[in-house]
Amino acid sequence: MQKGSRLWFLLLALTAAIAVAGFSRANARRASIAAAPVPVDVKPIYDSKCASCHGKDGRAKSLHAKHVHARDFTDATWQASVSDERLFNSISNGKGKMPEFKKKLPEDQIDALVRYVRQFKK
Repeated sequence: MQKGSRLWFLLLALTAAIAVAGFSRANARRASIAAAPVPVDVKPIYDSKCASCHGKDGRAKSLHAKHVHARDFTDATWQASVSDERLFNSISNGKGKMPEFKKKLPEDQIDALVRYVRQFKK
């Protein structure tokens, strides 16, 4: 094998290893979020940070919710199409008019909010 070919092979192998490692970490986060029960203390966090737009029942039916295009968490089609990782990222980094919470909430509380949102599925 020529020197240049070996270098490209090593780069390809390294890229594949990094991709597999990233995929494994995403799956591990998804599994840990889904497996852990929702802590009892997450409801006050949801009520104070999320309910003003998404509603206490998760249906986003208020005028304010319609104005900010808040997501209806009871929509089974949406629940099936969105991953826990995407929910975690949306809560952490914000989305559209939704503010980011990564500087306001620790990761375990964001994980708990993801599990709480999943409970709204009809």
